[in-house]
Amino acid sequence: MGPAGSGPPAWPSSAWAELGWLPAARGPIAWDDGPMVTSSPFAAAAPSPPDPSPELLARAAAVRRAALDLGRLANNERQEALAAMADALQRHSDTILAANRADLERAAAEGLAPTLLARLKMDRPKLAGAIAAVRQVAALADPVGRRQLHRELAAGLVLQRITVPLGVLGVIFEARPDAVIQIAALAIRSGNGALLKGGREAAGSTEAILAALKEGLAASLVTPASLEMLTSRQESLAMLKLDGLVDLIIPRGSNALVRYIQDHTRIPVLGHAAGLCHLYVDAAADGQQALRLALDSKTQYPAACNAIETLLVHQSIAPSFVPAASAMFTAAGVELRGDEAACSLGVSLSASEADWGTEYADLILNIKVVADLDAALAHIARYGSRHTDAICTDDATAAERFLKSVDSAGVYWNCSTRFADGNRYGFGAEVGISTQTLPPRGPVGLEGLVTYRYLLRGDGHIAGDYASGASLFTHRDLPL
Repeated sequence: MGPAGSGPPAWPSSAWAELGWLPAARGPIAWDDGPMVTSSPFAAAAPSPPDPSPELLARAAAVRRAALDLGRLANNERQEALAAMADALQRHSDTILAANRADLERAAAEGLAPTLLARLKMDRPKLAGAIAAVRQVAALADPVGRRQLHRELAAGLVLQRITVPLGVLGVIFEARPDAVIQIAALAIRSGNGALLKGGREAAGSTEAILAALKEGLAASLVTPASLEMLTSRQESLAMLKLDGLVDLIIPRGSNALVRYIQDHTRIPVLGHAAGLCHLYVDAAADGQQALRLALDSKTQYPAACNAIETLLVHQSIAPSFVPAASAMFTAAGVELRGDEAACSLGVSLSASEADWGTEYADLILNIKVVADLDAALAHIARYGSRHTDAICTDDATAAERFLKSVDSAGVYWNCSTRFADGNRYGFGAEVGISTQTLPPRGPVGLEGLVTYRYLLRGDGHIAGDYASGASLFTHRDLPL
């Protein structure tokens, strides 16, 4: 993580669009569940984050004060706040949907890509699903106040490690209205305040949603100041300098955006830079099952970060599998690019070296024929992004080796990579997916939004007595 204001590299201009610095790019922009930046053919010098304005400092300080109060509330009080938020969203459904229709009309007129228009759209069933998710998050186990360690250090001196909220989250997210609802629900449930910066295209929708959420909070013990929306390009960049007021920044966006933020803030950053996912079809795979998994992993939602970009096929099964896969994907409208061996088996386009490291987030798929499991593992190690990778095989030994060898946040056996999702993991929702090695890793739900605190209770104990030997440690674990 570089220091704030460190020398900026050149980045694609669409990364600045995500921060509101430039007009948003019209082509595919990388969101947390979407593609890498591919639309901007030119690079711009990265602007250094400006100093926060007095007004932004005051608003951030208000969120921090609200977060301190929120973190002290009981489990049922935070649950009641989420119920009130869900009720308010329900009451204001018509207003939210009208604002979204206006956003869609404006974005379509400006030429937003169809895949991004689909993500921007919030219809009544989608809003109903988002409201239901808020209630689901409320019903999840409380992540705050869990005792992880309980130990007597000496007679009358007892140590505990207790989970506590992080404090204030700074979240930069895509032009997807339901993301506001997910993030707000997870933040409040985990006892955190949040500074939110959404995509420009969804401005009307997010404003209507936030107004409803705050109305709901006003009917609870949680102050509405716990949630605050940033609206300008200056504020979104200046947030990177709010160390001391913001405890974690979560960028749901492009590779360039994540790297820019990591290089320009002292605040910890949680996020992933790309979703380069693979499915390896082993020699011992069930061919029909492999076809089904491959099709779902690519086409169920091709813009998602957990969709596969490369299909690796063992050479012994390739002569039968690759032609069948080619026919299936062609019928589904997928453009295929292959290595020399795959092209000799019917793949029409040749993959370039750059293709193996490209997150298409579109109906485009690479196919490569590999000699064996070792070759598949080597390819994933070289080109993967440590997001989600899968093997299809009936060979348990090969599967276990794959599961233990691939260093990704999610490693699967005989199932679609599309399961890499907080809701599908039973987390209720997610603030994003982390591909970093340190926790939290993978889909980040409630448990990824807390830290812990050591509480030590004594009765006049001093370290000198133990240094001199006058008193002795017992170090006896007590029940959790």
